[in-house]
Amino acid sequence: MVHETQLGARAEPRAIEYSRQKSLRLLIVTDAWAPQVNGVVRTLETLGHDLVSMGHEVRYATPEGRATMALPTYPEIRLAVFPRRGLERLIDDFRPTAIHIATEGPLGWSARAICRKRDLAFTTSFHTRFPEYVSARFPVVSEKLVYRALRRFHGPARAVMVATPTLERELQSHGFGNVRIWSRGVDVEIFRPIADARLPFEGPIWLYVGRVAVEKNIEAFLALDLPGTKVVVGDGPARSALERKYPTTKFLGSKKGEDLVRCYAASDVFVFPSKTDTFGLVVLEALACGTPVAAFPVPGPADVIGTSTVGVLDNDLAAACRRALAIPRESCRAFALTRSWRACTEQFLSNLPA
Repeated sequence: MVHETQLGARAEPRAIEYSRQKSLRLLIVTDAWAPQVNGVVRTLETLGHDLVSMGHEVRYATPEGRATMALPTYPEIRLAVFPRRGLERLIDDFRPTAIHIATEGPLGWSARAICRKRDLAFTTSFHTRFPEYVSARFPVVSEKLVYRALRRFHGPARAVMVATPTLERELQSHGFGNVRIWSRGVDVEIFRPIADARLPFEGPIWLYVGRVAVEKNIEAFLALDLPGTKVVVGDGPARSALERKYPTTKFLGSKKGEDLVRCYAASDVFVFPSKTDTFGLVVLEALACGTPVAAFPVPGPADVIGTSTVGVLDNDLAAACRRALAIPRESCRAFALTRSWRACTEQFLSNLPA
């Protein structure tokens, strides 16, 4: 059900002038929401926490409480069915001063149509490389066709928010306008080193956290010849097949809260095999727990890690894993401490129409 955020404040640095002077009623429209566990949901939840603590009023329009259907090939993701009338009622009741459309699903398209009809300004964000995602699942659909649909969706937005400069340049090269940076951060109080964290497996422990799905390229990790134990935290449509194919890998299912933090903190290297993620929030979570990262040198991990020494980016993922073992854990933690969520929220606010 559409709901208003009721969240506690956090002690953070001062807000930017824009956010101090103007209290907003912000409506966030998202097809991605609990019980999904992913970076988009965590990002939007944290954004709501910060905005409320800064004195703004936030409501979410999500699939919760609506008639839904399963996303084809991804049954655990539920999409709202014919949500437009409910969205119109919400907008009439809430009278938002800003509308942010976070996803390109049924709720996102309905919100876009309402805003266009009523001449309401709105912003959007680009969280997932949908052209590559669709091609991975439906090879008969061309990336060119998907980009055309996405340009239509995001075209009227006052700002299209992306997490990294690399993605900003990429979208601009595909004809997107008004692209702005909205970076990502990590809660370093929740995600932290835990000295006594242990997993009951032979070390070294190589960890993956995220959706277990074909577009995440997990098999590039599971097929590696590495000592110790590979651990997968997360769930998804590819899990059963991968469990059968890689019986020595430990599949722990979805983890949240302290259980997830302990998995990060107990692992020796965090392996991020995806080549389609626009950022990779889990990379920052691992680093905050003191766990070095191994990944391919592609946008997402390359934007997060950059030229720092807290991870190894290599087209030879096995070599990256072995080299990452030598990275001091305290360096990883120190790097994560520089990535504040509040700074990201201020950046989001600066992208909204005046």
